[in-house]
Amino acid sequence: MASNPAATCQANGDSKPGGVPAARRSCGHRSESESDAGPTSKSLARLCSRDDGERRAALEELSQGVLQCLDLDRHGSGRLSKQTLLHLLRLSRSCPLQEVRERAVELLRTAQEQGVEVPRALASGPSAFIPAKEILKGGPNQDVLIESFLSLGRVDHISMVMAMHPAYLCCFLKTQHALLEMDGPLPRHWRHYIAVMAAARHHCSYLVQQHSAGFLEAGGEESWLSGLEHAPAKLRSLQTLNKLLAHRPWLITQQHIQELVCPGAEPRWSLAELIHAVVLMAHAHSLCSFVWGCGLNPEPDHIGGYTFQPPSLSHSPHSPAHSPAHEDGRHELADGAVEVEVLMKRMVELQQQQEEEECTQEEMVTRFERERSESIPTAVVRGAPPDLVLRLVEEPEFRYEDFAPRGEQSPPTMRAQDYSWEDHGFSLLNRLLPDMGQLLDEKFQIVCNLTYHRMAMHEGVDTHSLRKALWNYIHCLYGIRYDDYDYGSVNVLLERSLKVFVKTMACHPEQTTARIYHSFWRHFRHSEKVHANLIVMEARLQAALLYILRAITHYMR
Repeated sequence: MASNPAATCQANGDSKPGGVPAARRSCGHRSESESDAGPTSKSLARLCSRDDGERRAALEELSQGVLQCLDLDRHGSGRLSKQTLLHLLRLSRSCPLQEVRERAVELLRTAQEQGVEVPRALASGPSAFIPAKEILKGGPNQDVLIESFLSLGRVDHISMVMAMHPAYLCCFLKTQHALLEMDGPLPRHWRHYIAVMAAARHHCSYLVQQHSAGFLEAGGEESWLSGLEHAPAKLRSLQTLNKLLAHRPWLITQQHIQELVCPGAEPRWSLAELIHAVVLMAHAHSLCSFVWGCGLNPEPDHIGGYTFQPPSLSHSPHSPAHSPAHEDGRHELADGAVEVEVLMKRMVELQQQQEEEECTQEEMVTRFERERSESIPTAVVRGAPPDLVLRLVEEPEFRYEDFAPRGEQSPPTMRAQDYSWEDHGFSLLNRLLPDMGQLLDEKFQIVCNLTYHRMAMHEGVDTHSLRKALWNYIHCLYGIRYDDYDYGSVNVLLERSLKVFVKTMACHPEQTTARIYHSFWRHFRHSEKVHANLIVMEARLQAALLYILRAITHYMR
């Protein structure tokens, strides 16, 4: 694990987003005329310069451009575009460079004093579940966020929450940049559109808006975002794989691959194109789990993230539209100290028991089946998702179903010994999409080995067994069994409230609520819960990839 995460982010040569064009850096929805926003677009991009002098000059240029638009000699004559105002709002809320953040606040205040209606953020922080003060800390977290801003031109809520674990964030950003921006078989606007299609499966308006903006900035046609029927037939042909990957990846077979890539298929995908597309989809699906699982609020410049109304006339800042937790308040926390002590004791006893006893293979299989078929309720009634999401979903009624419902014939279990990431998936992915296997493997390794040797109020704790139980439980939910793992450990280490959270987040992320988040590990740090979210996200991603890569392997034989 890197000792200097910010340096790690920067040390990847062309793999870091240092060469991102200016249009990509200043993230905009292009809903306003360019002439109005023109005076500030160049300076906004130059704010990402690594040269302090150029950055200061860009800040002055931005300020002068805004003040000229305001025309301070005539009160009330200000003419600032909505897009410029939202750029300033975003910088004022999330820019990790203090001088830029403070200048943006000052410019918005000046505009308001000149009679301009300025937007304000609806949320008090990046997450509806985690207090802002827990997220917005200095130290290594700040270093990696500064690097992210200089590279990408913005710091989103995902990065701000992930920065609780800086080494992981660096690896995540490298992988995501390679998927979306680096050379590859798919054009950039298609990559973002595929991510939009994938995020819509889980009703994740946060990611739909983020990738819709990226799609437009990459030159995509706006009509595609008004409905799947406006997208090319080749992209629409991914819909079956999209819904299976999102909800029931164990149903994917070589036939699904053959229908897309075999000679005579219309439209036909090359294997390289298809592998790029399915990794993008699986990445977006798993990221939806993180967005919902951490209760991320809309970005300040996204729909649902801002308002032009004064505070007395708008929503409470803690209940933004479409927030993952807007229907739930945090219920009172009971004393969780006893639960921590019980878990610590169980971890010690489990280790001793495993050293003294040896289970038969039959007993191991029985314990796996018991975990896989355990009834864990997750259904929560929610309001309908916004139209910007629904119009991009085909067969919205197709959802996750338990891999092995009680009393029903289940698909064959995938034995990790027969098809694993280390022995099969990694090499195939690296061959079809160079370097992606390596990037994903590094990300899996970091999240699995990430530890600070503490648990709640205790220091010097070996949490390996707990991390492994989480990872293997998620794979168990997806029908993947490790012959050498005792699934009795899952029941010992994962309390029921944690299982409810994990299953909801991995299988029905759009149903995650504040109540579910706050009900498990009640005495743990928020950073520890975020770590659990990362494990769920990455275990889910690897499980989906194993099923699709196995199908591709069978097709290639």
